[in-house]
Amino acid sequence: MDIHGMMAAEQGEVRRRSVPSEYVPLVNEDDSDNDDDEYDAKLPYGGKVYLARKKKPDTLLVKILEACLIVFVVFFAYYAYFYFDNLHFHVTHGYAHLGHAQAMHLVGQKYMHGKGVDKDHSQAMKWFRAATDQGHPHASHNLAVGYLQGYETDVNGRSEAKELLKYAASKGVKESNDALRKLCPKGECL
Repeated sequence: MDIHGMMAAEQGEVRRRSVPSEYVPLVNEDDSDNDDDEYDAKLPYGGKVYLARKKKPDTLLVKILEACLIVFVVFFAYYAYFYFDNLHFHVTHGYAHLGHAQAMHLVGQKYMHGKGVDKDHSQAMKWFRAATDQGHPHASHNLAVGYLQGYETDVNGRSEAKELLKYAASKGVKESNDALRKLCPKGECL
């Protein structure tokens, strides 16, 4: 606050706000005889309202960017609707590379069944192994069953397959209990 403003405040005078030149007043300020009648201290800005200046139109670059964004959204919606399995595979694959065990298991499932990607059992087993290393019980079950069914895996014999099935059964995978009963009919695995 400047010195003049402080002196005016001490004397009880009303200070008026200066208005930038780009604002257009609603009231004609040339009518000097009506100024005192129109000013009301109870109203904001003393009853005088000033219009803001008009918004500038968008530039050509902004319009082009908006049109490109709309075209991209339409094509992405088409892709997501008609190629959902492929989109889901790529999103899940990205999360799997980030280290999420559930995503690794889902990528293995997608490779195993050919959903959104070509069937590749060896890739499926690699992703099941990666998820198993992080403690995913369903991936442990799938890796062991894949070994027992003759798929190319890195499981070291039936003993490791039994351990994987035991781990999955201990975490609540019901299919692993059934597989253990079939693998060890005399109950030596349990």
